[in-house]
Amino acid sequence: MIEHAFADVNGIRLHYAHSGSGPLIMFLHGFPEYWDMWKAQLEEFGSDHLAVAPDMRGYNLSSKPAEVKQYRQKYLVEDIRQLAEFLGHKKFVLVAHDWGGAVAWIFAMFYPHYLDRLVIINAPHPTTFERELRENPEQRKASNYMLLFRSPEAEARLSANDYSWLLNMAFGEMIRSGVLKDEDIRGYRKAWSQPGALTGGLNYYRAADVEVLEDPGEAVKKPAMAGALPKITLPVLVIWGEKDTALLTGCVRGLDEYVTQLSIERVPDASHWVVREKPQLVNSLIREFLKR
Repeated sequence: MIEHAFADVNGIRLHYAHSGSGPLIMFLHGFPEYWDMWKAQLEEFGSDHLAVAPDMRGYNLSSKPAEVKQYRQKYLVEDIRQLAEFLGHKKFVLVAHDWGGAVAWIFAMFYPHYLDRLVIINAPHPTTFERELRENPEQRKASNYMLLFRSPEAEARLSANDYSWLLNMAFGEMIRSGVLKDEDIRGYRKAWSQPGALTGGLNYYRAADVEVLEDPGEAVKKPAMAGALPKITLPVLVIWGEKDTALLTGCVRGLDEYVTQLSIERVPDASHWVVREKPQLVNSLIREFLKR
């Protein structure tokens, strides 16, 4: 049974869905998702864990700070640390996708003592992503959509025709294949229609220190960050849908330079939305990882 609650942490209020009791396993979503993407995981892991999926700040029923700088990584990471403390846990498993994964990578670097294990799903390590943007023109081209998401016109474009543009851009293939049902689409529209929610999600892109260029063929000019971030020494599982058109498979190349206990599970026939497309596979991969 999935229940809902709120936590006042880090100067904001976070809504979270939860199931079960026991050791904590926390699930972090990205853009343009909300807690609902983890329903199958809350049901599965609620059988022997306290399974928790928050709406990240800016999304759905959680607080939506107005200032873009409030979406910088230091605030997002602290939200998660304080939420774990609020739930009474100083050690937990963190599972994260997309922007949630970006937060989780940094959390693991600077708060490793809080984590038992880390599961990352289609979210690049900041160093490998920076390298791909620098060296891979195809990744620069694939990331070019971020220019729109950072623009003043983004809210109007993405919300046009009752969010049909955003639905088709993000989830068109899953809608056409029937992976997303009518109730899922209604849930997205309701979550995105919460006052300030679309802007909150877009502010992750606006606050990010990622260099995206008008010309995807132009080289990145910012200094390389290789060696600037601490290595991650706890066990990490990376699940990667290889049909991801926004985050290409090069993002996982060389990860073992920055993660000392790394396992990678590639899913050749899944996209960026592997959690939605293959929930039982994702559950089984996480289960196997936790048993090791």
